Amino acid sequence: MTVVVKGGGDLATGVVHRLHRAGMRVVVNELPQPLVIRRPVSVASAIFEGETEVEGIRARLVEPGQVEETWRGGAIPVLIDPEARIVHRCRPQVLVDAIMAKRNTGTGIEDASLVIALGPGFTAGVDCHAVIETNRGHHLGRVILTGSAEPNMGTPATVDGHTEERVLRAPCPGVFHGYCRIGERVSAGQTVAHVNGSAVHAQIGGVLRGLLADGVPTTTGMKVGDIDPRGRVEYCFTISDKARAVGGGVLEAILCLLWK
Repeated sequence: MTVVVKGGGDLATGVVHRLHRAGMRVVVNELPQPLVIRRPVSVASAIFEGETEVEGIRARLVEPGQVEETWRGGAIPVLIDPEARIVHRCRPQVLVDAIMAKRNTGTGIEDASLVIALGPGFTAGVDCHAVIETNRGHHLGRVILTGSAEPNMGTPATVDGHTEERVLRAPCPGVFHGYCRIGERVSAGQTVAHVNGSAVHAQIGGVLRGLLADGVPTTTGMKVGDIDPRGRVEYCFTISDKARAVGGGVLEAILCLLWK
């Protein structure tokens, strides 16, 4: 079975990892400069590095004509394909919209035999066949066959008592450059990055769990990193419980709706 996953961020990678291990042929399409934060656990990092590995699976930046060859080599092909032309080229049985834009950016229910979307912005039965709940809580990972996921509340999930203050945001439009590395411990008030010379400060202490890649353009207020106050360095380099739950929801939807 062939699956196209739109987006290669950390939640998308939870989906990719689970489907790949289940024996499906997965291909990922991304932007030329992905806005990915949790880069060590995101297949989108292949865009910057050429190849990356996340918990035993390899993802490689390739051209459309190299997809089959990459599958044969046991890796996940990642394409720079913002318009998702690969959907029409390889005609997958399953399309997963994992862009996490909180809105539909162009996915239609007719794009594949089974279209699955992550999070808010989609309605099951209208622009996709199933929606997967991405909001932390009781319903995380639930397969929704009628209606939509919980709306975006605009507030980051609470981690060890911290919400918005754990998120790093761009102070102005410009080009991002980091001073610290993912997995480093940082202190409140420390400068961890800059945008066109304007500093980005940590508001709390903890481990730098995610950081935008150098050279990526920003807009004011855009998320450019996050700090984990729990201080567990290993969390920076492993797929999260949330991404695994969402990946499980996608696998359930495929088995329920296609492999009855």
